[in-house]
Amino acid sequence: MSQPNVLWIYGEDLYPNLACYGTPVVQTPNIDRFATEGALFKNAFVTCPVCSPSRSGIITGRYQTSIGAHNHRSKRDTPLPDDVRLITDYFRDAGYYTCNSPGPPFDKPGKTDFNFQRKGAFDGIDWSERAAGQPFYAQNNITDTHRYFTPDPETPLDPGAVEIPPYYPDHPLVRKDWAMYLESVQIFEKKVGQVLQRLEDEGIADNTIVFLISDHGRAHIRDKQFLYDGGIRVPCIVRWPGHIEPGRVSEALVSGIDFAPTALSLAGLDVPESMQGQIFLGPNAQQRDAIFSARDRCDGTVDRLRCIRTQQYKYIRNFYPDRPYMQFNGYKEHQYPLWTLAPILHKQGKLTPEQSHFLAETRPKEELYDLQADPHEVHNLANDPAHQATLTELRDRLNTWIEDTNDQGAIPEDPALIEDEVQKMQQNFQSRMQALGLSADTSPEEHLAYWEKELLGV
Repeated sequence: MSQPNVLWIYGEDLYPNLACYGTPVVQTPNIDRFATEGALFKNAFVTCPVCSPSRSGIITGRYQTSIGAHNHRSKRDTPLPDDVRLITDYFRDAGYYTCNSPGPPFDKPGKTDFNFQRKGAFDGIDWSERAAGQPFYAQNNITDTHRYFTPDPETPLDPGAVEIPPYYPDHPLVRKDWAMYLESVQIFEKKVGQVLQRLEDEGIADNTIVFLISDHGRAHIRDKQFLYDGGIRVPCIVRWPGHIEPGRVSEALVSGIDFAPTALSLAGLDVPESMQGQIFLGPNAQQRDAIFSARDRCDGTVDRLRCIRTQQYKYIRNFYPDRPYMQFNGYKEHQYPLWTLAPILHKQGKLTPEQSHFLAETRPKEELYDLQADPHEVHNLANDPAHQATLTELRDRLNTWIEDTNDQGAIPEDPALIEDEVQKMQQNFQSRMQALGLSADTSPEEHLAYWEKELLGV
């Protein structure tokens, strides 16, 4: 048998809000069928809740914090350390053609968004460009689930029928925004169906290992850029007919840095010892008892958070507890309706304690959640005497991980670089607001009126 092809289908900003993961209302028949043909992992988490650090970790099989790629879109002119290679390097060494496109229509380069300079990461755009008989490693980076969300006019969703998390207010604007997100998931899944059909049409489906993954979780308040499950949990479904048991559903913990070593191992290639990820599927699979994730500066918003997550508990450390969760961030300010709505409702006394927590002026240094009893992570147990043993254990394990993996988050960035990022963020925010017919000085009430007109027509 010839060497198998490997295809990674990336959803962008995609929490597993898919029917096969139990989300009601959303219609994802192509992915649901794909899941019955492969293995679905319910507990996959990336190492950062924002794109460029997470993608840097995924493509290298290394924690972004270990290779200096932890600050969002930073040091783009800096090459990787000499001992760090990309998964494409290893596949290329084995004779594979490597390519990257945004999926249908496969006619331009796909997103990379790494936090390092790397020319020649891919050989080309599409696997049709490879030599006859040559195996390929491909990525299809489908972007529709990134804001602004792509609506689905064929299968629109009723905002009144969607289920929203309890840490969001049940408000028409929130429901509409959530429904639009789920519609973008439906657009994504239709394109996934086109990719899978292409494999069938070309007669290569049986010899192609397909991963369906994402770079991080949802682009919603409290999710993207934060370490709650909404920001770091991703879908992970792997299909290889005749080699992976169809219909398998696994509760095993999987990290984003495990995607690369698992893909290499399934393809029969050696996994380099330098990779910090581990194999989660196939004859060489290992079991994790925890995953680790980290968030550092995003755009011009400086922060540092770390977490360890087991099957039952999550421990989060806030290194800047004096700062609010809702530090100014231009991206979220101009694209998240709830970012504008929540402070207004808070002032009006219309939020529950679970909904108002995220608007606090400061943060606890430590957060601990029992995920089985509290899956939405709204009841912090860090000060609960009954959970001090768990708190101490996870605190110590996180400390060990920080030391053992050479977490570089404690190394101060160049203040000039930070100031440059702050200026870029402010300028981008101003131009984006102007494009909406607003300004950077628009009041929250005026901004809310824009959202209500734009999304609700009122």
